[in-house]
Amino acid sequence: MHKRHLKSFFCCAAPFFAFAAALAQVPAVSQPAFNSAPPLAPPPHETFDYSIEWRLITAGKAHLEWNAGAGSATAGDVKLHVESAGLVSRLFLVDDDYSALMNPGFCAQSTLIQAQEGARRKETRVTYDTGAHKASYVEKDLVKNTTVNQDVTIPGCVHDLIGGLVALRYLRLEPGKTAQIPVSDGKKFVMAKVESQRREQLKTDFGMVNTVLYEIYLFDNVLFRRSGHLHVWITDDDRRLPIQLQVRLQFTIGTITFRMEKPGAPESVAGGK
Repeated sequence: MHKRHLKSFFCCAAPFFAFAAALAQVPAVSQPAFNSAPPLAPPPHETFDYSIEWRLITAGKAHLEWNAGAGSATAGDVKLHVESAGLVSRLFLVDDDYSALMNPGFCAQSTLIQAQEGARRKETRVTYDTGAHKASYVEKDLVKNTTVNQDVTIPGCVHDLIGGLVALRYLRLEPGKTAQIPVSDGKKFVMAKVESQRREQLKTDFGMVNTVLYEIYLFDNVLFRRSGHLHVWITDDDRRLPIQLQVRLQFTIGTITFRMEKPGAPESVAGGK
C-alpha cells in the first residue's frame, strides 16, 4: 500500500461522495429543462453516517449533515466530515471538512473545504455569483503560504461538488432515463450526464435493500481528467436514502465504496421524534 495511492484515494473519494448532492434537481425526463421548479423541501435537519471501504479494509468514516435555512434567502447548508481510520491513518492521516451554502432551488452559493491530508494543509473557497454568472475559486496552501485564484463562467444556477446529498432522494429518474445537470467546482463548468441504470437488490450489513442504481459521468475529461466511474444507489421507496456510493478508478488506486451505516427509524431521519 503506497502513500501515493492513499493520497490519490482520499483526494478522489470525498468530493465525489458529496457531489451526489447536486442531483436533487434533476426531473424524471430525458434532457430536462433545469430548475424549472424547486424540489420538494427536505427536512429541517438530517444526518447520515458512512463507512469508507478500500481494498477490503475500512479506510475511513464520513458524516453528512443537512440543516434547512431559517428564511427564504437560502435553502440550507450541508456539512461533510471525512476522516481516515486504522492502517490508513497510520500511513496517511486525513481529516477533512466540507461545507456548502445553497440558494433556493439548491443552487450553489458558496463552498468551503478545509483539508488536512498527510503533510498538506489547504483551505479552498468557491463563491458562486449568479448575478455576474461567475464562480470564483481561491485555494490557500497553509504550509507553503501560497494562493491560487481562478474564475469560471457559470449559468444562473449551478450545482457544486459538495452540497445537498440529503436531497438526492428527490431524483426521480426511472431506469433507462438520462438527464444532464450544470455542475462547477469553481475551476470548470460542465453539463454532467446522469443515467438511471436499473433497479437492484443491494446487500448491506442490515439486510437486502431494494435500490435504484445511477451513474454520474464526471470522469474521462468531463469534470476530471482521470478515467473512472461514479455510481450511487438510492433506496427504491418513499425515503429515497442514498445508501451507497462507489468510485471505481484505475487499478493502482482501486475502488472506493461508501456504505451507509444502519439508518434510523423514518421519523428520526425526517427530523421527528
